[in-house]
Amino acid sequence: MDGDRVEIDGGIMEGGGQILRVSTALSCLLGLPLRVRRIRAGRSQPGLRPQHLSGLEIVRDLCDGKLNGGEIGSTEITFTPGKIKGGTHIADTKTAGSVCLLMQVAMPCVLFAASPSELHLKGGTNAEMAPQIDYTVMVFKPIVEKFNFTFNCDIKRRGYYPQGGGEVVVQMSPVKELSPINLTERGTVTKIYGRAFVAGALPIKLAKDMSAAAMRCIRREIRDLYINIQPVREPDDQAIGTGSGIIIVAETSTGCLLAGSSLGKRGKNSDKVGIEAAERLLQNLKHGGTVDDSLQDQLIIFMALAKGVSRVKSGPITLHTQTAIHFAEQLTKAKFTVTKSEEEDPSNDTYIIECQGMGMINPNL
Repeated sequence: MDGDRVEIDGGIMEGGGQILRVSTALSCLLGLPLRVRRIRAGRSQPGLRPQHLSGLEIVRDLCDGKLNGGEIGSTEITFTPGKIKGGTHIADTKTAGSVCLLMQVAMPCVLFAASPSELHLKGGTNAEMAPQIDYTVMVFKPIVEKFNFTFNCDIKRRGYYPQGGGEVVVQMSPVKELSPINLTERGTVTKIYGRAFVAGALPIKLAKDMSAAAMRCIRREIRDLYINIQPVREPDDQAIGTGSGIIIVAETSTGCLLAGSSLGKRGKNSDKVGIEAAERLLQNLKHGGTVDDSLQDQLIIFMALAKGVSRVKSGPITLHTQTAIHFAEQLTKAKFTVTKSEEEDPSNDTYIIECQGMGMINPNL
């Protein structure tokens, strides 16, 4: 500790941008000055990329904080937070950097602001190595709202690799505190639905092919269930660039949502894109958990902030989740335990993530 600056090693465990997102958001919420060294040390291009920098800048703006070392390629930053305020804020990666990752860092902060916030997030809406915006709306939103807050997410424009240019507007009001969640009963799958999309120069036939291939793949395992994967062509005035992809969501009798998704790219057969998404969904359904491998780590910060004990049943714990837990524990008084779930069939790789939350109270309300 330098004075009382919390020291974070950005090169350990998952070693990517997630360490930056979790630690800056918590630094902002708890009023803890922060130094992060060795940012993305293990990556092929270490240091801050445009989307990481945009994430840091929006948190700085949300709380009138001070950021040093905020340049592309920088491997060390210091951040001194101020008081979180609401209002309108803009973050623009100016690349296809993911708007969903900007949302991940900003959302916990604005929940504890003094007044409602409107975030204009610009960049890629459907980007590799990040949740697609459709996932955020169809899966993340309904589940995270179980912590007892709501938000509105309006997709103004979709933007694809390489130029980005998408824009999403998120509106949310602050809360006094977050309630814990208990997601331990999977129930049975009641329906499967999704969207296969194309935009720009691509024909709708590709979306139909992705959808059909995904349905064939799922039907081999799940025969008697209603499946509806809509092929969609994004309107030209609501999409920048050319892109394609698919997301498939399974809904269960207890309200769990698990998904599989995949993005198209040049030279990748559209059947393969559909099959990839279907196989990911089936894999997520196999383990018997209540959340899929993409949602697991996104819930950690909210569990840490909530008041009381949250419990989530998941499949194998991802490195992203282990990393989020490590830094949430380092910065908050939250305590996590991960135990193998016993009640299931022993061949299932299922775990219970339990967290005694710190019970963050919004000082402004």
